[in-house]
Amino acid sequence: MADHDDIMLVAWIDQLLSFSAAALGAIRSDECYPSLLRWARRDGARLVGEDVRLAQALAAPLWNQTPLVRLDFASEPLAKPAANEMCWCDSGRRFRDCCQQITFPGPLPDNLMWMLSLCQWRGDLLKRAANSRHTPLQALLEAGIVDAEAGQLGRAQLLFELLFERSHQRNEHALVEQAFESLEQLYRQRGFSRKLDRLIGVALASDSDRLKGFALEQLTLAELENDDLAAARENFALAQRLIPDAPMLAYLETMLLLQEGHADKAQQRAAFWHRRLARRSDADPDELAFVQQLARHPAKALADEMIATEDELADSLLALRNTLWQLPDAVLSGLVSADDGTTCYIPSRKDREYYQAWSQVTGQQQGLASELEAAQLWMHARRWLPALNEHPQWLVSPLVMRELATALASRFGSLPWMADAFITPLARRFDIWLNAIERRHAALPWQQGDNSVIYLFGLALISALERSDRRQSRRFASRLYRLDSEDPMGLYELVLEHLLLEERNEKVVALINGRHGHESPIAEALAHALALFRLERRDQAAAVIKSVKRINRYVVAMMTPVRLGNTPTGEANGQPGSRAEAWQVRLLLRGCWVATPGALEWLAQFA
Repeated sequence: MADHDDIMLVAWIDQLLSFSAAALGAIRSDECYPSLLRWARRDGARLVGEDVRLAQALAAPLWNQTPLVRLDFASEPLAKPAANEMCWCDSGRRFRDCCQQITFPGPLPDNLMWMLSLCQWRGDLLKRAANSRHTPLQALLEAGIVDAEAGQLGRAQLLFELLFERSHQRNEHALVEQAFESLEQLYRQRGFSRKLDRLIGVALASDSDRLKGFALEQLTLAELENDDLAAARENFALAQRLIPDAPMLAYLETMLLLQEGHADKAQQRAAFWHRRLARRSDADPDELAFVQQLARHPAKALADEMIATEDELADSLLALRNTLWQLPDAVLSGLVSADDGTTCYIPSRKDREYYQAWSQVTGQQQGLASELEAAQLWMHARRWLPALNEHPQWLVSPLVMRELATALASRFGSLPWMADAFITPLARRFDIWLNAIERRHAALPWQQGDNSVIYLFGLALISALERSDRRQSRRFASRLYRLDSEDPMGLYELVLEHLLLEERNEKVVALINGRHGHESPIAEALAHALALFRLERRDQAAAVIKSVKRINRYVVAMMTPVRLGNTPTGEANGQPGSRAEAWQVRLLLRGCWVATPGALEWLAQFA
């Protein structure tokens, strides 16, 4: 019975929307009630099952809520007649014998005609109407939602911005929160970072704890994207105090713990959130089901959720995940010895044939040379993803694997929970190939043959594993660095960090002292100082820090705080001596300093 009622309600809503939109067109012809009545009897009845009485009965209440341009968007409501008075549909019968007898099949929303009007108006008329003092806040919300779902993002943004401003002024907390969430999504979707920053700033200054909590959730997300885990943890804790039962917190804490490298704890906390939310009578079943999936397998649940949001690519990405995990171990063919005793990779005929077929579906004939080109490759993903799933043999070719790894790293490399889905199987293949190269006990110079393909494949994996498995990332960097000491890809700093993570402090000092004739980067100096500190050679470490400060006056001060207010990643593009360079060094090495007891406290004296 309930299912039947639901079906009837949905049918009524569809019928009402069609009738109301057409009625609005009739009203706009001259904005007079008699014109609407004539339309209802003549044309409107066919939209409600040829029921003339229902069409007439709908006319008056719809008219009463319609904004009229000639009245500067005010309405011109009719007085509801008493039972014995003549009916307002002008049928000539008393109200009790006419429209009062009609029962609508479902509810008649109060703001329906305002919402439809806002969706229909364009340009200056829309702006005037939206800014009118007569505009109901609920109508701004509903029209904004309709426009956003229809892809009219500029119109939706205008309506949501007005809704946020007015509902904030009137302390309409529920509407403020809905406007904030809608604007946050729109600003992210449209890349309006400054507008998003201002929106979050206003929310943080609000008197509403819930709105502050929502803003803190967004700050936590942004800081996770920037890899500022200390700041993300702090803002998450603040949000948890303000909105302790918000389902979004389960999602955020799971991501935070995974990014911090605590997979087991992420699962435990997700289970805690599921138990907590399950006790709430108002828990959303879909949100609860998702948190339950987080509790079972955090990384997989987050990966599945992200893949599902990829719209048209979702099925192909799921198929690609299966394809990659079913790859058989493949021998790296094409390795030969050069005249100088080094190793050289020369693609086989089959490697080139597979790469040519791959290039035809990607449209990338010259190979991926930048992150921009990797991003452009995804514009054609509807073409190459299905083709790759149909021809998994292409993945035998390092030429193809290199470009696929670059594309996947650019899309998913910053998200540690996506590693198991797409990066780990590629890393397994690369590990096998590296083993084959290392068994030859010869260098692999970048400039020989197509050796650069091997290095670029590895570099993509190093980047993609940075957040999900940093130790594996650094192991790959160290192995590639040993194959070509000229370091064509600048892996040296990653090698130093890897040695520090493994507490191989003497090796760090020896490696640095052995690099005569090379310019000493800031990261090298910070790694050198930490290794010396660990080896109890404090005077030498202090001398290194003093030399660091002469090269970059920001770096020591930026290394010591738990969190920073602003992340200067765009400043001077990381040029020597800049704050951006200091920030990059912080991201690379601060974890090693934090893990060393007393190191940051010692470093702080030089700030």
